[in-house]
Amino acid sequence: MLALSLLVTDLQKSFGVNKAVDRLTFHAKPGKAFGLLGRNGAGKTTTIRSIIGLISFESGSILWKDKPIKVSRPKIGYLPEERGLYPKVTVIEQLNFFASLERMDKHSANKAIKYWLEKLNIEEYKKKKVEELSKGNQQKVQIISALLHDPELIILDEPFSGLDPVNSDLLSSIIKELLASNKTIIISSHQMHYIERFCEDICILKKGKTVLAGNLNDIKRSYGRNTLIIKSEYNAIKQVGGNVVDKMNNSWTIKVKKEDDAHHIIQELVNNKIKILGYEIKEPTLHEIFIDKVDE
Repeated sequence: MLALSLLVTDLQKSFGVNKAVDRLTFHAKPGKAFGLLGRNGAGKTTTIRSIIGLISFESGSILWKDKPIKVSRPKIGYLPEERGLYPKVTVIEQLNFFASLERMDKHSANKAIKYWLEKLNIEEYKKKKVEELSKGNQQKVQIISALLHDPELIILDEPFSGLDPVNSDLLSSIIKELLASNKTIIISSHQMHYIERFCEDICILKKGKTVLAGNLNDIKRSYGRNTLIIKSEYNAIKQVGGNVVDKMNNSWTIKVKKEDDAHHIIQELVNNKIKILGYEIKEPTLHEIFIDKVDE
């Protein structure tokens, strides 16, 4: 169903002779995360700013609940890549200000702020100025400002920036909770392992144009299992065919044209009495697919 979701159709936006977004179409579903990907300058930020109404677009449509987004006016939570915080203002004052921009009443704002400060483990810093916080804790404040008004549509641009592994896991759990509560989430990131973790559908942009879009699992299957990873004795792989892409300790990664080639390499190693400690034949990672599609 298209209702209760975001539908972008044939979106176009130019800046002078530069076509920043060229007939972009995608559907972000409720309870799902959608990955909007591309190199710097690919058109991601222009698309996001068009969705949230910061810039106008020339043609196409952006619908929410089957109505133009400017008419339906959903509550949107936006986490920009560049922080939009006031460095010399305290955390609590800042969050109250952001709550007022979302027209939250004082009671609801205080309740939401308390909840998120505790959930992100930064309540002890609420009276500190933002400039006094670490980069990771500043990112947490930015995350709270995007979520405290309980938005329906959430746009996260490089959400894991500045977070250590513990806090990255904390944010991951929050994203899972948001998806479980049927929020529609768009994630833009260069950290492809997070896109693989959360996003069922993706769109990769290059110079404003869509170069790949669809269900991530289907996309991977279309490439086939073309990566062979072998753990074996030192220098064993030098005795077989194949393109050694990477070697680390006693592990080799070899790209093959088709899965049968991987089995032939394994059989040749066995025939040469090379001891194999373990092997795996895998589909390409999203990182590899991304490079394949956007590399000049």
